[in-house]
Amino acid sequence: MQNGRPAAGIGIFQLPEANAIAVAQAVNTKMQELSNSFPQGLEYHVPFDTTKFVEASIDEVYVTLIEAGVLVLIVILVFLQDWRAMLVPATTVPVTIIGAFAAMAALGFTVNLSTLFAIVLAIGIVVDDAIVIVEGVARHIEAGMSGRQAAEKAMEELLGPVIGITLVLMAVFIPAAFLPGLTGQLYRQFALVIAATALISAINAVTLKPTQCALWLRPPVPPEKRNVFYRGFNRVYDKGERGYAGLIGSMTRHAGVMAIAAIVLIGVAVWGLTRLPTAFLPIEDQGYVLISAQLPDGASKERTDAVMNEVGKIAEATPGVDQVLTISGISVLDNNASLQNAGVAYVVLKDWDERGKQKGQDLLSIYQHLNGALQSVLAAKTLVVVPPPIQGVGNASGFTMQVEIKNGISDYPLLQSLADTIVKNGSAQSSLQRLSTPFRSNVPQLAVSVDRIKAETLGVTVGQVFSALSGYVGSSYVTQFNKFGRTFQVYAQAASDFRVSPDDIRNLKVKAGDGTMVPLSTVVDVTTTQGPSLISLYNLYPSATIVGGPAAGFSSGQSLDVMEQIADRTLPPGAGFEWTALSYQEKAVGGQIYFVFALAILLVYFVLAGQYESWILPLAVILAVPLALLGTVAALTAAGVANNLYTQIGLILLIALASKNAILIVEYAREKRAEGMEILDAAVEAARLRFRPILMTSFAFILGVLPLVLATGAGASARKSIGISVFSGMIASTCLAVLFVPSFYVLLQRLEEYWKGRIKTAAVADAEMPKVQ
Repeated sequence: MQNGRPAAGIGIFQLPEANAIAVAQAVNTKMQELSNSFPQGLEYHVPFDTTKFVEASIDEVYVTLIEAGVLVLIVILVFLQDWRAMLVPATTVPVTIIGAFAAMAALGFTVNLSTLFAIVLAIGIVVDDAIVIVEGVARHIEAGMSGRQAAEKAMEELLGPVIGITLVLMAVFIPAAFLPGLTGQLYRQFALVIAATALISAINAVTLKPTQCALWLRPPVPPEKRNVFYRGFNRVYDKGERGYAGLIGSMTRHAGVMAIAAIVLIGVAVWGLTRLPTAFLPIEDQGYVLISAQLPDGASKERTDAVMNEVGKIAEATPGVDQVLTISGISVLDNNASLQNAGVAYVVLKDWDERGKQKGQDLLSIYQHLNGALQSVLAAKTLVVVPPPIQGVGNASGFTMQVEIKNGISDYPLLQSLADTIVKNGSAQSSLQRLSTPFRSNVPQLAVSVDRIKAETLGVTVGQVFSALSGYVGSSYVTQFNKFGRTFQVYAQAASDFRVSPDDIRNLKVKAGDGTMVPLSTVVDVTTTQGPSLISLYNLYPSATIVGGPAAGFSSGQSLDVMEQIADRTLPPGAGFEWTALSYQEKAVGGQIYFVFALAILLVYFVLAGQYESWILPLAVILAVPLALLGTVAALTAAGVANNLYTQIGLILLIALASKNAILIVEYAREKRAEGMEILDAAVEAARLRFRPILMTSFAFILGVLPLVLATGAGASARKSIGISVFSGMIASTCLAVLFVPSFYVLLQRLEEYWKGRIKTAAVADAEMPKVQ
């Protein structure tokens, strides 16, 4: 039924490697063509289309892409205060995006949420190199150099940092690109697109950007002749820079104490990260929900139809609902298996923009309203089901557990008892909600036993008995005929009045060997019994499905842990459980992110060790990375967001971003030290000189991801998760890294020089020792 009207549904699913949106467009085009030949009174609708969510999500990301680009350019203009200088990094964005799409085509990736997220975040990343170069060239032009001389001088200073930042960005994502399974697919597309954009941006920065700077930049307008906004900004910035330089000078003089303080903060950040609740993917508003209904055991199809009509009317009256499609005879919690006493309603919601303008029409409000309104349905158990974040991975969000009998005995009453006990114990937990199991082992059934000896005496084969039962009670294909230019199939079945009771089965007739019709009661014995309506095997074990979800304020990871504890206490020897659908994927990920995080940091260390030709100095960069976790942990805790797959992608990205700020300071301090400047002076000078480009690049990225933090509409949960993660982490990195990295440099530079001095002294002593003849 569709909106209370009889309808016949056609389910269309894409083949592997097919594009969902292209399939939907082709189907719509074909249906429009076929509808021209429909008879009068027949029309078609597409009430349920999962690609609408995909298209809406992609459109939202495109809007975010534009917003991010505009905000990044505003930051550049405010800091550089020259529209010519702004144009240099502005031209980086389209060049890099075009290159990113070319890389996606070469890698076989499609335009999807993962790749578009990568491009949105790449906007704030790819302009970094250009900003650093423009700032360096502008500073030298302001000092009196020509455009060409300034570009050459800036590239002498900045080629090393640009190469280092690019190598770090690419190294960070290499481990994530090789993860297996579904998680690896999500990581891989994001990681490789970011790495490709970083490489393109670096090539662009060291070739085209110096040329543009030399040709486009002019001596700046004197500060006193700039507009009121710029003069006010410069006063605030100059005061902040002087205060920052003074603070760094004080901190570097107590570098050991500062390093201890930073290590304490790192310990707090790591501890906080391990305490965050975990999840796999956030629940998304995909534009529809499901309502599962299950009547008492043995209920007829007619009763199921009546209940589904009642459910459909309740759903239609819910604010924010567009269409309702009800199907009887399907159990959505049993992988859409046929079951006469079960049904499902597909509740299609109005467009996201339309619901966003109305209060109480968000996914949570509709979910709560339906749960309350469906309490009036007394003839069936109803359950409102939110679809899984990834289509095809299970039928519902939340968790899905399979309770199994593993001792080789198909004891279905025991399986029912175990499943019911787990559901009962789980429902008593404050961290879980709406637990249920569709498994039923005591469904009324009829057992038909054939007296084979008597049947053989009468000339009736066992096959004839079974054929008569399946044909009369079920149905059987008879023939087909052509009419009106179409082919119609004919199925035979006993009328409903003749298959109501066990006596009706006994009165059914089958042809004997002598041609007479013999009642089935002559050769069969019909008795009542009980058994499961559906027999499910999971990994070849008899299993019962248990579904549920975390209560408000709890994550899916916490709910899985609680369910495992309940199952361990409840299940006897010979029984067990396994996770399936999204729960299986979440458990498979496990602590994978921590290994990826550690390996990414290790690769960054190796890259910097090769560039600096030192095993000690790269630690000044590496120690700045965990400081960014403080912001992420604090923001996720305050917002109540779990540490899910998207936040973990953000954490990996933070490794590169936090390293970038530290590299700018350490690289310049190394150069000044090589020129003979004292360690403390080199650290302070590097911090002061790199303060403006660090703030520019950091604010450009922070404001570039701000639209993700404030996202609404389709796919908002994913965008918020990754946005909050990198937004807060980058703020913490910007505030803390610029403070502690100079102290790290001072401490580690002294250690390195001390170590090299010892080695040199030992070598000289060995050379001066007299040789023994």
